[in-house]
Amino acid sequence: MKKALVGMGLAATLLLSACGDGGNSSGDASEPIVVSGKPWTEQYILPYILGMYIEEKTDYEVEYKDGLGEVAILTPAIENGDIDVYVEYTGTGLQSVLEEELELGESSDSVLKRVREGYEDKFNVTWLEPLGFENTYTLAYSKDSGYDAETYSDLVEISKQEEMVFGAPHAFYERPGDGYEGMIATYPFTFSETESLDPNVMYEALKQGDVDVIPAFTTDGRIERFDLQTTKDDKGFFPKYDAAPVVRMEALETYPELEDTLNELAGKITEKEMQQMNARVDIDGEKAEDVARDFLVGKGLISE
Repeated sequence: MKKALVGMGLAATLLLSACGDGGNSSGDASEPIVVSGKPWTEQYILPYILGMYIEEKTDYEVEYKDGLGEVAILTPAIENGDIDVYVEYTGTGLQSVLEEELELGESSDSVLKRVREGYEDKFNVTWLEPLGFENTYTLAYSKDSGYDAETYSDLVEISKQEEMVFGAPHAFYERPGDGYEGMIATYPFTFSETESLDPNVMYEALKQGDVDVIPAFTTDGRIERFDLQTTKDDKGFFPKYDAAPVVRMEALETYPELEDTLNELAGKITEKEMQQMNARVDIDGEKAEDVARDFLVGKGLISE
């Protein structure tokens, strides 16, 4: 959902070199549409939701590049035509990619308008209509911890009185704007330690007591399954993170039905539905592709 471009240019270059010319930069509609995503659960599911729906509603073929990389990889990949479409989050596009400041109380529509204009201008990439859910951050702790906090500010006060270990993905510490440094500037936590964790294991680390607080994703099924307590961003530090497909504008020209087809998915996925899909993969061990297909069939969006 939300990683920085800073300090990752070399990794992006190396990975994109390995990918080769995977996308359709030739403008040939007979070539497959390349759909990609980030290397974590939700972003393994969403490409299949987009791709299967495209295949159901059009004659276009789809190729998947699962878990290609974080935003530092995906942004140049889509700009260069190595991929054609993936799902991004508006707040990530605004602060981590465009490096623009969030206005206090800014609406979802305003953030979407700004990222759409910025991406079209800088990358020749546009944002389609949001899928219906927001995947934002919530600082979470175990209900067995003994903490009594409803807001981030409540947790700040607890951190001043007790030793508290904070665990987060490595990229969270490096990301400008809506990352660790910005969070600490807004909420002056006094953590005894900070741990860098893979985003797919930080929930387990919290459950096992290896860390005390994590920046959980609100659509992660482990929040409910692990009985974690979430807190409110009472100062509005994090921007809106509405999930929406981002697509190369050249791809929209090559595949004339693509924009209208993907926009038919607008508003079709709720936060609860995304959370349940994530739990089926993370906890129940199901395949992302199967979960995506079940969702589309259950909604009547594709045939069985």
